[in-house]
Amino acid sequence: MPVFRSVALSLILLGSAAGQSIQLADGVFKITGWRVDGARKDWSALFAVYAGTGDMPPMLGQYSIEAGVLRFQPQFPLTPGVRYRAVFRPPAGSVIEASFDGPQRAVQASTRVEHVFPSAGVLPSNVLKLYIVFSAPMSRGEAWKRIHLLDDGGRPISGAFLEIDQELWDPEFRRLTVLFDPGRIKRDLAPNLQMGVPVVDGRKYTLAIDREFSDARGVPLADGFLKPFRGGAVDRTPLDPARWRMIVPRAGSRSSLTVQFLKPLDYALLNRTLDVIAVTGPVRGTVALDREETEWVFTPAESWKSGRYKLAIDTALEDLAGNRIGRAFDRSEGERGIAPDGKTFLPFEIH
Repeated sequence: MPVFRSVALSLILLGSAAGQSIQLADGVFKITGWRVDGARKDWSALFAVYAGTGDMPPMLGQYSIEAGVLRFQPQFPLTPGVRYRAVFRPPAGSVIEASFDGPQRAVQASTRVEHVFPSAGVLPSNVLKLYIVFSAPMSRGEAWKRIHLLDDGGRPISGAFLEIDQELWDPEFRRLTVLFDPGRIKRDLAPNLQMGVPVVDGRKYTLAIDREFSDARGVPLADGFLKPFRGGAVDRTPLDPARWRMIVPRAGSRSSLTVQFLKPLDYALLNRTLDVIAVTGPVRGTVALDREETEWVFTPAESWKSGRYKLAIDTALEDLAGNRIGRAFDRSEGERGIAPDGKTFLPFEIH
């Protein structure tokens, strides 16, 4: 037989049944609309709670009266995902029933910052953008509250980023593009003259991402993230593919084709602006980046065949400062730069 703590009180109905209700708060079931008067011991005959569906016995627990309210405290905590049915059978009047869902399952914080690009620990003082890659989809509208550029004393640097309302997420909401304010990077513009560049050559910085940044479930990150780096020399040198080094595999193998650059290039653009083309058409394969985005590694889906190939380079490709092939991002007045349109090509042969 269930054992309950007896309370030497009784309940008298207050008015009609319309004034009575069953409530659940903090794991305790309550009957409101009754007042204390007299002695009674058979609370379980009046008020019982059942877990789940079907012909189940009432739950074990303790009854009490607090401030004129009959309370039932289950012996064990309520279980997430379980439906509970509470039944009140007053001495007079109709039976009252109410159903409640158990508590919500605790959602574990599991989303993390997987990487911040550029990977290098030294970034040019006119660096144009950062990419933050998360392990799962993220929420929108929080970025500028949760992402900070700190100086070497841990103090936030105001106005470093271009804080636009339309956050720059990839279609999966896992990669966020963070732009440094171009007005502070380009020479002779008012923000540059008034505040200077956000990153100064020789100084130390930290990109800080708060743990409170919510993922798409509304759950904070498992951990905050810090990327320390140092400002380096300004870079206004256009890309020159003719100076890149190519390590060419042998025919009959599935060894990788490796392209080595003179400096780190834009992570996201490297993943979509280079292609390998044979005489018969594009070569299928997978791409990986290595050595802090200074190497592009292409592994073919099938063995290489002898013949002539070319590396097709979309002229949208940029380095960390936004420089493209034949054209600097930050050009002096009168410096036009010559940039090819569409694609440029590097030929190579496989023997």
